[in-house]
Amino acid sequence: MNDQTTPQGPDLNKGVKLSELADGKLLGHVGGEDVLLVRGESCIFAVGAHCTHYHGPLAEGLVVGDSIRCPWHHACFDLTSGEATRAPAFSPIECWSVETRGDTVFVQGKKSAPSRKAVKPVSAPDRIVIVGGGAAGFAAAEMLRRERFAGDLVMLSQEASTPVDRPNLSKDYLAGSAPEDWMPLRPDEFYKDAGIDLRIKTEVGAIETAKREVILKDGVALAYDRLLLATGAEPNRLSIPGANLPHVHMLRTLADSRAIIANAEGARRALVIGSSFIGLEAAAALRARDIEVHVVAPEKIPMERVLGPAMGQFIRDLHEEHGVIFHLGDGIAAIDAGGAVLKSGEELEIDLVVVGIGVKPRLDLAERAGLRLDRGVAVDRYLETSVPGIYAAGDIARWPDPHSGENIRVEHWVVAERQGQSAARNMLGAKEAFDAVPFFWSQHYDIPVNYVGHAERWDEIVVHGDIAVKDCLLQYKLNGRVLAVASIFRDLDSLKAALAMEQETIVV
Repeated sequence: MNDQTTPQGPDLNKGVKLSELADGKLLGHVGGEDVLLVRGESCIFAVGAHCTHYHGPLAEGLVVGDSIRCPWHHACFDLTSGEATRAPAFSPIECWSVETRGDTVFVQGKKSAPSRKAVKPVSAPDRIVIVGGGAAGFAAAEMLRRERFAGDLVMLSQEASTPVDRPNLSKDYLAGSAPEDWMPLRPDEFYKDAGIDLRIKTEVGAIETAKREVILKDGVALAYDRLLLATGAEPNRLSIPGANLPHVHMLRTLADSRAIIANAEGARRALVIGSSFIGLEAAAALRARDIEVHVVAPEKIPMERVLGPAMGQFIRDLHEEHGVIFHLGDGIAAIDAGGAVLKSGEELEIDLVVVGIGVKPRLDLAERAGLRLDRGVAVDRYLETSVPGIYAAGDIARWPDPHSGENIRVEHWVVAERQGQSAARNMLGAKEAFDAVPFFWSQHYDIPVNYVGHAERWDEIVVHGDIAVKDCLLQYKLNGRVLAVASIFRDLDSLKAALAMEQETIVV
């Protein structure tokens, strides 16, 4: 996320030969700023060279038509306008004017952002209410204003803070390498300036679908014309002696991460319960703070259910190389002020505990409102629930996925953001089918794992490259068809795999 300080490549203002764009992209600079020259489908473009999400190098990305996709976390930008068209990026990249003279391309000054074509509402709602202050809720609110929705926009969040970059809570922020000001998705003034009535620390008690009202816990009723449920998920909790002690922490909110950081000051040994992505990312973050870390989980191989045995074993080996001590095939019987007792009888001296044993979708509101449930809130291809005018997005939504051919629900940050964006446009009448290929990333020390697609089961895993040398791509297949791909340092291949899945769809 650090800015580049030294301009790279040729001075594009002085011109470069068209032949230098042999592979479709050329990294250069204009006036001290990194600029990427890109051969799109319609013409040659000059744009900012770095993704506005985590500063990923777009020169290593994938050009699709007149768009470019970031290699790190698959954000997508429109080359004609610079607009961030797909999360996790929200801010646009800058654009420069391009002039071709003969066989030479010259990049001139920056262009003003063109006026984007917004969704024309079929019947403009007067008020939209969003329940939830996480990824989907934020992305929906931001997109509604980007689409020039001019009505009342209310966002209700149980969180104690404005929407934050939740993936970082278990990664750099917890490790101490990301400052506090990296965490908000937007500064506080954004909501005021955008006319978003964000109400934090606000709990919803009920939804009156017949009256089209949201009833807050304090009894206040808010009318809505369209409603988005983005209530997310909550961590599964331990039900053992000592589970409620003050040094035992969940990890879901900014307050949770702050509490762990505070407890980590002076801590010598930490216990992570669960070998989930969150659990192992927390383990890596605590090792960065030079704390001895023990991981206890019932699995024999970490994350085998998601990534398979070979990748799971690699991740275990990676953590052990960094000093993590595993107690697999075991569980926790009890926790006290100074330690924990495992089900095997082993006792550990512990002064900090992080619980990462999965999450469950928050479905209570939807259930009491009479929405159809299917191990989540059932939605159609437009993310609308069984009650007209009510939409659902994020961790609670189960949607018809055209790539796997099944109704699926996933708990991925980028999926939640993209669903929020689609739901926003559909609440304005766009009739945009949600067909994004699921994507998530996980970080373990300096090793990123990217995953595209969705494979709840497979009968074959094909490994390209070498997992052990951290250069690989794994295909998860069922009946010969690739359902998902996991990769390490194969960013371009990961983007290409996502594109291939987009182009192959199944009627659900």
